[in-house]
Amino acid sequence: MAGSGTAPLRRPDEVILQVEHLRVEFRAGRNATVHAVSDVSFDAAPGETIGLVGESGCGKTTTGRAIVQLPPPTAGNVRLDGVDLTRLSGADLRRARRRIQLIFQDPISSLNPRRKVTDIVAEPLVIARVKDNRRHRVNGVLEAVGLSSELGGRRPHELSGGQCQRVSIARALIQEPEVLICDEPVSSLDVSVQAQILNLLEDMKVRYGLTLLFISHDLSVVKNISDRVVVMYLGKLCELAPTEDLFRSPMHPYTRALVDSIPSVNGNRDGGVPALAGELPSPLAPPTGCRFRTRCPSARDRCAVEEPIMAEVRPGHFVACHFPAGGPGPEEDPYPPA
Repeated sequence: MAGSGTAPLRRPDEVILQVEHLRVEFRAGRNATVHAVSDVSFDAAPGETIGLVGESGCGKTTTGRAIVQLPPPTAGNVRLDGVDLTRLSGADLRRARRRIQLIFQDPISSLNPRRKVTDIVAEPLVIARVKDNRRHRVNGVLEAVGLSSELGGRRPHELSGGQCQRVSIARALIQEPEVLICDEPVSSLDVSVQAQILNLLEDMKVRYGLTLLFISHDLSVVKNISDRVVVMYLGKLCELAPTEDLFRSPMHPYTRALVDSIPSVNGNRDGGVPALAGELPSPLAPPTGCRFRTRCPSARDRCAVEEPIMAEVRPGHFVACHFPAGGPGPEEDPYPPA
């Protein structure tokens, strides 16, 4: 292996967003704790699109919300252009949040049903007490996302799902952020509308100079929009690599299963790796060692007693697995099966 470490991060001067050892835990009853996100680290360079993928319940949305401190993480650091958001509060945090915005998963329920579109989009400016050219800025960003001025007087229930998502994007862009976190922005939309929203996000990325964190369970979408991909399983980082490299040669068994599940043109799965069996374990009591071992077809005794460390197996390609594809073979397992 080329090297090892628990945080596959680049130099701070090369990135705009740096998430380091992020951990999010929730109390669940008197003596129970939900381990939603456990020691997740990645970064994003200016203008880069990072895809964050995994099954439902793996911690993707919680990671995105923790980055913008909704709620603040239990531990770890989130640095935006060198400023640690986890150390900010009050007015300082509100000012920092103008530079990093979140598009919520459900475009309809995330909009106030009682307010008109222009008021929804203008709300961040009202909160920030920005009065200069407010109406002009609202009209400009609505036009940028492809909404006519006449729609500004309507309310969310009078719009289609795609139009509501455009309103959500306009609201996120009104303060001209540098980083945009997109939480499943097309999952609730028709396929034809999905393509329109994805093209819009690409256009807005160029127009506003954005860095994107694109959260999705749809690998085919992530493959087309991302520069690098982060794979999560049960709150842990499995693999991180440039998009082309990851889809061409996934190293982690979980990633291989996800990539293999993408339908081909004829409607069948392309690869030869069996589909994942079983259900996602509970984050209340995650498995010991490797969290994927209970569903992994290649699991060995070592996987139950030793947690894999994120390691660089190829330049820029990191994986947390004792036996990655192309890595050490089973004969090197220090814990051979009985």
